[in-house]
Amino acid sequence: MASSTKRACDACHRRKVSEVSTGLVDTDTNGSGLACTYDAAPRKKGPKGSRAKIISELRLSEGQKKADHPRQESMHNHGSLTSSPSSPTLLGLLTDELIDGCVHFYFTNMYQTMPILHDEQLWRLIAEMHNSVEAYCLLCSFCALLLIQPGIELEAGGATNTLDGFSSNNTSLGRTLLEGALRRRKEYDYIENPSVNAVITSFFVFGCFSALDKHNTAWFHLREATTLAQTIGMQDERTYVGVDWAESARMRRLFWLLYVTERSAIHFMAFALSKAAYALQKHRPLTLHATIQLPSAGADSSGPITGFLYLLSLYRPFDDTFIGLWNKSKTDCSTLWLAHLQRQLTQALPAVLDCPETQAADLRTAQHWLRTIVWQLSITNEFLSSTSPDPSMTFTYPIEIAKDLVAVTGQFSQRSMEVHGVGLIEKLFDIACTLIDVMSCVPLESQSFGVGSQDYLNHLVRLIRLLRGGESRYLELVITKIRDTLPPHMAASITPPMLPIKAEPSPEMLYLPRRDSSEYQSSNTSSPYSTPPFMRYYPTSYQ
Repeated sequence: MASSTKRACDACHRRKVSEVSTGLVDTDTNGSGLACTYDAAPRKKGPKGSRAKIISELRLSEGQKKADHPRQESMHNHGSLTSSPSSPTLLGLLTDELIDGCVHFYFTNMYQTMPILHDEQLWRLIAEMHNSVEAYCLLCSFCALLLIQPGIELEAGGATNTLDGFSSNNTSLGRTLLEGALRRRKEYDYIENPSVNAVITSFFVFGCFSALDKHNTAWFHLREATTLAQTIGMQDERTYVGVDWAESARMRRLFWLLYVTERSAIHFMAFALSKAAYALQKHRPLTLHATIQLPSAGADSSGPITGFLYLLSLYRPFDDTFIGLWNKSKTDCSTLWLAHLQRQLTQALPAVLDCPETQAADLRTAQHWLRTIVWQLSITNEFLSSTSPDPSMTFTYPIEIAKDLVAVTGQFSQRSMEVHGVGLIEKLFDIACTLIDVMSCVPLESQSFGVGSQDYLNHLVRLIRLLRGGESRYLELVITKIRDTLPPHMAASITPPMLPIKAEPSPEMLYLPRRDSSEYQSSNTSSPYSTPPFMRYYPTSYQ
């Protein structure tokens, strides 16, 4: 119910109008609907001098007493959601239209690779969000994730709308919902009394911060989600005994989604969660292991989960052994083991994927990116050879990977790739950077790829430029790497866009390993990826 406020918010104060407040959204005689904030510092009022000093001391003393004897409140999982001036809600922003659009998008595009919420459960949470802090926080973080991601379109009222249809600033609205969820989450003790919904909320919060490029904060909340999952016992098969089938299936899928996310945040949401493979690219340890059975392949009321099972097939081989080798905490690596891992990745997905185009685009891109990751580990351990009978153990294998990736991405629509946000673009970027390194190091007289490799790189650069979010974040990085790494005549052929070309170096410098000098400055410092130092392992000539 609307009520008059004693102090006007920032917007009403500047407009000099009377205010009626409903949560965080104001309504006045002009019906502005502006967000209710109180960021502006009010002018000092009240007593001055010694009287003011006494009042301040009294207030400080009273505040200390409250801190020493905090008010006891109910802290169970489904706490009562109260509305008061000191704890406003965002229900005015979390509209039915926005929720409907997010729910529709989730089940249309995300459910097959993130089947952790079913339709009945979501509608139950929506019905409870006015009375349950937990339901409210989950829905806020759920909608915030979709609002923050680029390349997503929501459908509401039977019409397709970009997120701008819901807010003039999608990221701003997403941030507001995220901040509201984090603020209200402090009102109940989800750490001491964790639930499956609390794990999901932490997972969504991780995805939001990942999309906002706050990687340390994102990792914190991902680790929070895995810790809560372990506290519940989701890593123990005995936990699922006697549990309702629907709830058991949801918990099992959530566990395996966290398992995959630790190894590649790209699949966090198939969107943002994704922010580069955390354990692989951030050199951080794993907490979850393959200790329970895989989810069943049967469909539930919300649809099949074939895409999710494909995802598990891709990431299950990346166990503690691989992560230890990648983090250099282990050294017992062999050529046979890496070659076997490459074969596993090649055979992990069938020739024809039984899933929607959006999932297929993400899965195929992930498959070729993981092949690139394994190749990077191979060259780091000096296992590659120009004469190896196994193509995956040769220096030019990334060219074959790029060729396969170009072939499959040419079959997908731009929207099917764009819907995955920057997570998919980061994979394309990493594959392109690896291809650039190979092109710069293999002498022309020994190259069998010829002009083909330049065509593949052109295709990847075009994709990065065309996909929403790619041009603003990664295009300049890949252009810089092309300009600083490839010989001028090669860089000149990579379009679009046209690249500024440096002066032609002497012929003997064209195909030698790139040196750590100011003349050939590395773009790794501006890149989110730490590609292995290829140049120190490449031979300067082939026997």
